[in-house]
Amino acid sequence: MSDVVTRLDVLKTYKLYVGGKFPRSESGRVYEVTDSKGEWLANAPLGTRKDARDAVVAARAAVRGWAGTTAYNRGQVLYRVAEMLQGRRGQFAAEVALSEGVGPKKAAALVDAAVDRWIWYAGWTDKVAQIAGGANPVAGPYFNLSTPEPTGVVGILAPQAGYGHSLLGLVSVIAPAIATGNTVVVAAAADAPLPALSLGEVLATSDLPGGVVNLLSGRTADIAPTLASHQDVNAVDLTGAIAADGPGAPGVLEELAADTLKRVIRPEPDPFAQDWTNAPGTDRLLSFLETKTVWHPMGI
Repeated sequence: MSDVVTRLDVLKTYKLYVGGKFPRSESGRVYEVTDSKGEWLANAPLGTRKDARDAVVAARAAVRGWAGTTAYNRGQVLYRVAEMLQGRRGQFAAEVALSEGVGPKKAAALVDAAVDRWIWYAGWTDKVAQIAGGANPVAGPYFNLSTPEPTGVVGILAPQAGYGHSLLGLVSVIAPAIATGNTVVVAAAADAPLPALSLGEVLATSDLPGGVVNLLSGRTADIAPTLASHQDVNAVDLTGAIAADGPGAPGVLEELAADTLKRVIRPEPDPFAQDWTNAPGTDRLLSFLETKTVWHPMGI
C-alpha cells in the first residue's frame, strides 16, 4: 500500500506593481482573466483611478534618480532585466500561450523575442544621444550643442491586440521609454494582464529602482483618462487605446492630453493587424525626449 499524499495547488495571487512594491488594488476588487477559450486562469487586481494616481506619484518620485543615472548604467540595468526574464522563460511561455492562444513553440519564441528586445534597447541607452543630438553650425564664434533629455513621466496603454502583444508588445513600449531616462505608468492589456503582472516580479528582482516602471491591471478605459488628463504626466503612449468610443477612445484621450500639452503616440489604424515581432526601429526611443541646446563661446 503506497502512501500517496494529495496536495492542493498553490494558486498565484497576482498584484499590481507600484513604486517597487506589490499592492492590491485600493478598491480590493479583482476581475476574472480567461484564456482564449474562455476558461478561467486567474483573478487580476481591478485597478482604479486612485491606483493610477498613486502610480504617477511613484513614477514622479523616481524621475530624478533614473534620469540622473548614466546612460551606460541604464543599459546595464536593462540587460539585467533581460537576464532575469530569461531565467523565468518557462513561466512566461506558459502565460503567453494561455493569454494569446498560441502553441508552446510560438509562445517560447515570443518570450525569446522579448528578451532580445530588452537587450536591443539596452544597447541603445548610451548611443541614442548620437542620433538625437549633436553640434549645430552657427554663424558666430560659438559652440552650439544640442543634447537629448528625458521628457519625464510617461503614461502607457500597453498593446491589447496584435501578434505577441501580451509580453513582446508590452516590452516594446516600456523599454524604449525607460532606456532614455523616463519613468512609466503602464495599463496592461485588460484581457491578457498576467505576463505584465509577472513582469513586475522580474523588475523587482533586477536592479531597476522602484517607481521607474509601474504596472496596473484592470479596464483600460477606466485607467486611461486619468493618465491622459493627469497634470504630472508629461506624455502618453496610446498604443492600447482600441475602443471605438467612450472614455477610452483615442480621440477623447488625445483631447485630454492636449489640455496639459502632453506628447502623444497615437495608436495604429489597425492594431489587430500589428505584428510585434517586426523590427522596432528608433521611433519610440526618440518620442519621449526633449532637446536642450547650449551656447558656449569659443576660446581665442
